[in-house]
Amino acid sequence: MSRGLVAYDRLIDVVEQEAERLAASAEGQRPERQVPACPGLNLGETARHVGSTYRMVTTWLREGSQPLVWQQDPVKGQTLPEYVRSGVRPLVRALRPHGPDDPCETWWPAERNHNFWARRLAHESTVHRMDVQSAAGLPVDPVDDDVAEDGVDEVLSLWLGHRLDLLGVRGTREGSVAIRTGTRLWVAKAGPEPARAWLATEEEARAADGEVTGPPMQVYRWLWGRIPDRDLPEPSGDHDAIAQLWALLRLATK
Repeated sequence: MSRGLVAYDRLIDVVEQEAERLAASAEGQRPERQVPACPGLNLGETARHVGSTYRMVTTWLREGSQPLVWQQDPVKGQTLPEYVRSGVRPLVRALRPHGPDDPCETWWPAERNHNFWARRLAHESTVHRMDVQSAAGLPVDPVDDDVAEDGVDEVLSLWLGHRLDLLGVRGTREGSVAIRTGTRLWVAKAGPEPARAWLATEEEARAADGEVTGPPMQVYRWLWGRIPDRDLPEPSGDHDAIAQLWALLRLATK
């Protein structure tokens, strides 16, 4: 289990700030505009998904169990930016009074506490804010290095290390990839056995089959499938192992 690299209160701040950036970026935009990195996903669907997720998690925190209805729509006459903003406010109010270790239900058995939701929604909001900005043809606002590094850790631990196994998906061959960004270093291992990833030592990284390096925001976006390999510095080592990791993450985060 990875507890995360960013403090609980800061994660809540990120949720609040990124929700506002997403809403502001959607103002006056055509909802059918496509997200370039995600074929079939458009700006309107992205904003509705995020606003709906805020509502779902708020209900989950309040009632202690997963809501039966996941996807919701804006009420008649409500714009998408209004829908996002009115969804995030009660969510933040539900998270703020608690500490990170206060228990609550989640969909990850390894972390049933409020920190899980603060972290999960910080990255849900950040990734989809970038999607909305890309779809709108706007400059993509930067992500602070500490948040991006935490997002790398989350996608590797939660999505590759848990979600992929829950889906019953495996790699076709054993391969390990070192991921180096900012002040952190991970190794992700995939193959016929369940995938796993961990914060690694230099010795472990040298033993990996391949390595991916880059600035935190770039690596964060690459792991989430939002930028192609050519936008990273040249990967080194076993390119097949790197390609397998990227493909498995696409299935895990779909």
